[in-house]
Parts: sequence; structure tokens; C-alpha cells
Amino acid sequence: MSEGEVFHEKQRLELCAIHALNNVLQERVFTKETADDICKRLAPQCVVNPHRSVLGTGNYDVNVIMAALQSRELAAVWWDKRRTVQSLCMSKVQGFILNVPSRVSLGIVSLPLRRRHWLAVRQVNGQYYNLDSKLKSPVCIGGEAELRTFLGEQLSQDVAEMLLVVRREVEEDGSWLNSDNPKK
Repeated sequence: MSEGEVFHEKQRLELCAIHALNNVLQERVFTKETADDICKRLAPQCVVNPHRSVLGTGNYDVNVIMAALQSRELAAVWWDKRRTVQSLCMSKVQGFILNVPSRVSLGIVSLPLRRRHWLAVRQVNGQYYNLDSKLKSPVCIGGEAELRTFLGEQLSQDVAEMLLVVRREVEEDGSWLNSDNPKK
């Protein structure tokens, strides 16, 4: 499969959480409107919703991502960075959503600021792809060994976090973790 055939939404406003969700699902499922509806459900009494930007430009938090995945019979498992990525049972994981530090830029000018950014990684036809919405097109990571290296590098950043996107039953039975590997 060529990179042109891999679904890849590009960055718009502060909608990286929506782009990461759609990219990991490989179809346009969620929109700003559906994410805003989730925010309202999560905090119905709040005048200023704590799950998104006050300006209404996005910047959705992890609760919105988790609720969105639940609406699709999926679950998000928060990865404990004290574990090695070698302990992941890749065949049980549908995709990965990472939260990483990202540079802020205005056009071609890069500012000395760093913000948090959601990005997706997913296997498509046997190859794993970095589906970061800030990329011009999907970037092929390679096979499982290359994916483990990529994830390890991403998670080595102090503030980087990772969610495993799995089916609900996989979350419940814990089969996303190889049973022959220790927890650390």
C-alpha cells in the first residue's frame, strides 16, 4: 500500500486530538462538533469547559479521546512508561495515540514555545505509519521492530505519554501486555 492510500488528516486549528482519532481509525469519524458534544457531556454544568480550549479552537484533553474511543466500542489504555515497549503484544493493539511536546510556529517562524500535541500511529497492510497531522503525508515507520524503536524514542521524552487503542475486551482481559514479560 502506498502512503497515498493511507488515511491521513492534516493539522487544522488546535484539532490534533480529532485528527489523531480519525487517523488511528483510518476514517473521518470525529469532527470538531462531535468533540464539542463530548465536552458538553463530560462537563454539562460548566460555563467554561475544562476539556477544550476556552477559545473554541480545539485543544481537547485525554478525556475527550477516551470518550470518543468508547463510543466506537474501543478503549484507551494508558501506557506505563516504566514498562519496556518490548512487553507490548502488538497483535492486540489497533493503534497508538501519543501526546508529545511540539514546537509552536507562526507560518515559517518557529517560536521558542513548546505545547502538547496528539499524534497517531497505526499499522496499515503490515507496515506501521506515523500519522502525525503536522506531517505533509504519512511516514512509514516499518515493521514491528522499527515500531518498538520509534515508540521507545518518543517515550524517552520526559513529558511524552502514550495511549494504546484496543478493543474493549482486550482492555478488560489485559491481553495487550505479553504475559511472559515482567511489568517493568
